[in-house]
Amino acid sequence: MFFTYLRRELRRRRKAALVVASGLALGIALVIVVNSVSSGMGKAQDKVLQSLYGLGTDMTVTKAATATAGASQQPRFQFDANNNDSSTTQSSDRVMVQGFTTLASTTVTKVAGQKGVSDAVGGLSLNVVKVDGQFTRGQFQQNQGSGTEGGGGNRGGGTGAPQGEVTGGGANFNINSYSVYGTDVTKPALGPLTSSKITSGRTFTTAEANSKVVVADSAYAKTKKLKVGSTVTIKSVKYKVIGIATATSGDAAANLYIPLTQAQTLSGDKNKVTTIYVKASDSKQISAVKKTIQGNVSGTTVTTSADLADTVSGSLSTASSLATSVGKWLSIAVLIAAFLVAGLLTSSAVSRRVREFGTLKALGWKSGRVTRQVVGEAVVNGLVGGVLGIALGLAGAYVVTAISPTLSASLGSTAAGGRAGGGPGGGGGGFGGGRQAAAKTFDVALTAPVNATTIALAVGLAVAGGLIAGAFGGWRASRLRPADALRRVE
Repeated sequence: MFFTYLRRELRRRRKAALVVASGLALGIALVIVVNSVSSGMGKAQDKVLQSLYGLGTDMTVTKAATATAGASQQPRFQFDANNNDSSTTQSSDRVMVQGFTTLASTTVTKVAGQKGVSDAVGGLSLNVVKVDGQFTRGQFQQNQGSGTEGGGGNRGGGTGAPQGEVTGGGANFNINSYSVYGTDVTKPALGPLTSSKITSGRTFTTAEANSKVVVADSAYAKTKKLKVGSTVTIKSVKYKVIGIATATSGDAAANLYIPLTQAQTLSGDKNKVTTIYVKASDSKQISAVKKTIQGNVSGTTVTTSADLADTVSGSLSTASSLATSVGKWLSIAVLIAAFLVAGLLTSSAVSRRVREFGTLKALGWKSGRVTRQVVGEAVVNGLVGGVLGIALGLAGAYVVTAISPTLSASLGSTAAGGRAGGGPGGGGGGFGGGRQAAAKTFDVALTAPVNATTIALAVGLAVAGGLIAGAFGGWRASRLRPADALRRVE
């Protein structure tokens, strides 16, 4: 009887039911779009941060900043200016640690042993400044009429020395700066190289811990015309290119990657690392692991992806703020309005059915049965609105993904060693000896993925909207009396 009456009433009042369902559908569709766009913002931000961390890395550990860091590593180049052969090209490589601060390699083991840490690996980020060129000796040119006069001694107080000037000469030197990252080849699944994909050749093997081999970033390789089998010389040491890596998101962590032991030898920092990449046992406990490391490993700075996310600016940050704040409150406001409108329309519909419900009560229907009938109709309207809302929301999310608007993300300068959060490839190794990491800008395409949680939320909102509307109508229906129906009889 309940479902028969329900079906008959919904069919008879299709227009009113459609109005209620449409209002709920708009609110639910907006919630789906806002949630999917917010999810897309999170994925875009993660894509940017991967270029700093590498896949699988939850946090990085670097040495805490000190005021005197880098004072002993100011660039200094020495050339033989007395070389008689002016055609000889002279060069000098200055290999410096990014950020000028290092940690002992034993710190890696100490960090790996902390509670909640699944694995840890160290790396050494270097900046190489290469200066090469040649000096050109100047030519002495004697002035006309200069020299001793009449061979008669030094009259007039002359010195007898030839008078003239040096012309020509000088120096022509080129400066080339690039980044080198020493990676622990025994643990290839962790570290910044995992954010790049080998597109030519191969990556390191665990047996090449101290081999003179190098993996080059594809952009740098293109600039320097490097390919697999080419030779790269760093501080008079020749390295064979075994692979070309392309960054999967943003910029590469470094121009060149070499085994950690080789990087330590080049810089003279034996058993030293600049960054420790940490993977947590449980990604939900990253904050707790951070506190543990900070408390047990003194003199270090621990940076998580959440910390780095606060440094992201640009249109991505602006859009993310709009989606999470303005979008959230707009969705709430629209939903509240939709629920209220649905409730008022349902209550109004009950008022127009006074004679019907009064007659049913006169025939023996109890108030509870009438209320259940009204709530049932409202819930069905809510479910219909949910279906329409999900369809509209999915269509909106599809449009956003199809358009894929490009957003810019800038990682501003921070006071961390190397890059923001201590990763390789940032500034801090230049002539100034500062520790500021140069701002980097990335372009990312926005998508709007819809997950099962969002759909479940939409269904829940549809049911909630129906119940709220039913509560309005049910309360109105429960107050009706059979006498009310008799007063409406003409």
